[in-house]
This record gives sequence, C-alpha cells and structure tokens, in this order.
Amino acid sequence: MLLLLVAYLGGVLTIVSPCILPVLPFVFARANRSFWRSSLPMLAGMAVTFAGVATLAAVGGGWAVQANQAGRWAAMILLAFFGLTLLFPALADRAMQPLVRLGGRLSERAEGEERDSITGSLLLGIATGLLWAPCAGPILGLILTGAALNGASASTTLLLLAYALGAATSLALALLIGGRVFKAMKRSLGAGQWARRVLGLLVLVGVGAIALGLDTTTLARLSTAQTDAIERAIASGVGQDMPGGSSEVSQGADGQLNLPVEREMPPLDGITQWLNSNPLTRESLRGRVVLIDFWTYSCINCIRSIPYVQAWHERYARDGLVVIGVHAPEFAFERDVANVERSMRDLGITYPVAIDNEFAVWRAFANRYWPAHYFIDAEGRVRYHHFGEGDYERSEQVIRQLLAEAGRNPTGTAGPVRAQGVNMGAARDTLRSPETYIGFARAEHFVSPGGQVRDRQSTYLAGRMALNDWSLVGDWIVRAEHAEATARGGRIAFRFHARDLHLVMGSLNGMRVRYRIRIDGQTPGPDAGMDANAAGEGAVTGERLYQLIRQRGAVRERTFEIEFLDPGVRAFAFTFG
Repeated sequence: MLLLLVAYLGGVLTIVSPCILPVLPFVFARANRSFWRSSLPMLAGMAVTFAGVATLAAVGGGWAVQANQAGRWAAMILLAFFGLTLLFPALADRAMQPLVRLGGRLSERAEGEERDSITGSLLLGIATGLLWAPCAGPILGLILTGAALNGASASTTLLLLAYALGAATSLALALLIGGRVFKAMKRSLGAGQWARRVLGLLVLVGVGAIALGLDTTTLARLSTAQTDAIERAIASGVGQDMPGGSSEVSQGADGQLNLPVEREMPPLDGITQWLNSNPLTRESLRGRVVLIDFWTYSCINCIRSIPYVQAWHERYARDGLVVIGVHAPEFAFERDVANVERSMRDLGITYPVAIDNEFAVWRAFANRYWPAHYFIDAEGRVRYHHFGEGDYERSEQVIRQLLAEAGRNPTGTAGPVRAQGVNMGAARDTLRSPETYIGFARAEHFVSPGGQVRDRQSTYLAGRMALNDWSLVGDWIVRAEHAEATARGGRIAFRFHARDLHLVMGSLNGMRVRYRIRIDGQTPGPDAGMDANAAGEGAVTGERLYQLIRQRGAVRERTFEIEFLDPGVRAFAFTFG
C-alpha cells in the first residue's frame, strides 16, 4: 500500500517535469469542456493506456516494441487531425465525417454544442497515453526496473496505474483552473476562437515534437534534479528507500561483529543449470556457511569484485564455506550458457555457478543489484548482505566469524587481494562518468541531431558533446538493448571523465569486427586498455566487456571515439572506472 502511495505521489510530480510538455496541449485543448464528460474520460483513458503500454514495454519482447510503435504512429495521426480541427473547425464537418461518426466527434464547435462526446474524449485519452513518455525519475525507474526483472504481474500494473493516476490528478487540477480561464476569455469578443486556434497550433507542435523524438531525448536531458530529490524524500518518508550498501552492524567489545538474523535463506529453486557443481539445494547446504554472489558477466562492478570472491573460495572452502555465484543476466546475450562458461574461464572462477536466467532465485532473495553478496550461517539464516563493490575486509571478517560460530575455525589467512587489469578497482576520486546504456530502452545523454530512431536503420551525425554526452555517426539500427552498425565506418563518441573506459560489445552472428579507437583525436598510446594496442586497434571477438582506455597519467575530461572497420557490431553499454 505504501509503495502504491509513493508511485501515486511520483506521478503527481510529473506536471513539473519537462517531459510532460509535448502532451500538455492535447490535455488543455479541451479545457473549455465539461470536466466530467470530457476532461475526466480523457485523463482516465490516458492513465489506463499508459499503465498497460508501460507494463508491456517493461516485460515484453520485440513484438511489444513494434506494437507500441504502431500505436504511437496511429495516435500521432489521430491527434494531428484533432489539432487541425481546432485550427479549422469546418474540417471536422466536411472532410472527416466518416471518421467523426465512427469514433465520436473529437472536436465539436464550441459555440454550437452543449453535449460533449465521452467516446471522443476517451479516444483522445488513449492516444495521449500511447504518446506520453514521462522523464524516468527515481520512483518510475524503480517501478520499471522491478517490472523488467520480476516479470509481468498485477502489482506491476497497479503501481504503473497509480503513477499515471497521480499524473492525471495534477493535470485535472490544472484543467479545472484552465477551464475557468478559458470561460473568462470567451466573454471577450473573439477570444474563444483565438484561444481555440492557438491550442490547435500547440497540439500540432506537440505531435511534431514527439514525432522527432524530442520528448525522449532533448526534454529528458533537461535537469530534473529538484524533482528527483523530492521523489527520494517522499520514498524515504514512507519507509520505501532503496536498500543501502550493506547491513548495519556494530562491533562488540571483544572485536566480534554483532550480526543479527535478517531472515531465513530462500530456496534455490528455478535454477536452469549448474556449472562447476552438481545441483545444490538449501537443505543440502545446511551446516555449511554460504556466500551467495549475484553477478552477470559483462557488469564491470561484478568483474571487479570477482577476484575477492574467488580468493574467499580458495581460502575457506576447506573450512566449510560454499560460494555460489548466481548468474542473473542483464542483457539477452548473457543468457547464453556458453558465453557464461567462457567468461568463467577468463575470470578464473572455480566455485559453483547457478544459471538464473528466469530470475527465480533473484526474486526469492528480493535482490535488486549486481553485484550483491548474501552471507548465510550454518543454520541457514541470512546474517549479512552487501551491495556493490568495496568493503571487502568487512565481508571477509563476516565469513571468518560465521565459520567460527559453526565450530570451524578458519585455517585460511585473511589478507588483501591483488587485482589486475580489468579486475582492478575503480579510481573513484576521479570518476565523473556514470554507466550509460546505448539501447533506446535506457539511453540517456544522446546528442546526435534528431535523437534515436527506434528499430529501423538511420544515418546519424555527430552531436555537440558536454561531459557524459555521447553520439552515433554513420548507419545504425538502435534496438531496445543495443545499437547495431549496418555498414563499415560506424562510430560512437563519448565525452568522459574517468581513468578507465569500457564498452560492452558483441557482433551479429559472432563475426569478427575490427575497430580503431582515438582519445582527443589521437591514438591512445600508453593509455590503451587491455583490449586495444597502442595504435588503438582491436577486434570484437565475442559478447563481453572490452576495456578500451586506461589512463596512465592525470585523469581529465576527454573525448573518446571508436570506429568500426567492419559492419555488424552490437554496442550495449559504456562503463567507467
């Protein structure tokens, strides 16, 4: 119930976010109508349609993306017609009589009609719901991430509906005020018709902005820091914060950690395949100390934590520690078990790995992070958890203490772990660039003119980049998860500030794709990462994370560019360290 309230309040705040601007003309174009017969049906249609479409977009496959695109184009045509009828009222009576009779008149002549068409208002609301793309703040981001990871459910749809109803509430209040203003204007000679035509023009501008993708690119990049802060404060106020980095524990006078019982260990049901081990169950693990590590092989944060997890396995397996790496894929290619096995060999993983392609164990633990570590005592109880990288000394202390509690005093020696190459920890003091996704489902800070074109080939031009902006150049098809180069010479540029730059890549049908990188227009020389030589040359040979830049000197803001000398590359995400 509290999470529904948080979702509703998050929706209320959308009226002050920039992404609402393109659909405002659609809503306010009927501000002069009856609220109950016009505005309310329209807002209801908008809310229900948004909840349904957003649920499908979060959990559906390519068919859902294509269906949504078709619906958006139909909605844009419908709303463009609506805008034209506001500009030219006679158009609705002459040229569009068949459509008007079928769907209910979308726009009656204000002075001659006393009744409002509920059907027409509902139809406009459905069209608006298809086109509305709200800026994804912390609350909506939490809902959509949960939907994508946990699958379709009634609770997901209810949360999205609560969010949409919140937006509808704030719009309804604005409409009530706008309706009074419109009525006051009608009392002025000619003001009503003038306002009607201005609204019609604004509707057409809104349709044009959405058709050009400005609602999901330019407007989404505008600062929403204030609303983000308000959303986080709302969630915190009702106890719905995202989990923190680790369990809160204190240290006793004897130096031991006070490790409370957080819950019973969930079952390991739903694992599709086990690697490096026969199938393990919660019951078979009783009497052993267990470390569950949720990871995915292209995640840089996971990669940097694996040397520590492997070291704990090597130090304490003989003392009764069982390490289980639960592989939960972030990208579709990570579902391929052969890819996971190859990555395990590259990373030197020798402990058991459970393939959790359906996120069954992920959901059982109510997990939300890669990586996430859960420490379970010999009685099958979760005693400690840690999300993300770092705090390795505390984690090892927990392992040793739980082993001692089980009567298995550790014989392994605690100590530092030497990580090299891509496994080396991030240089956080100089890290100013965030993980950035390339596929349109989660892309941000994309600055190529015209924005991303979804699911069809387009030729992109370089954009003007500020820090953390990026652009495509050449012929690309942008999918939900990745962008695919369809010709030689495709490029990606990124303005970044970090010691390390990585790019998650694969290729069409596993083909070898050569690339060449530049930093500030020059060959990288000693700043080349593990997957490029000093001349900046390398090749995509599999679906994984590629380390392309590791700066050896002072870290500063720089421009990275990669050019693909063969077609067929698939680029998924940038990460930094």
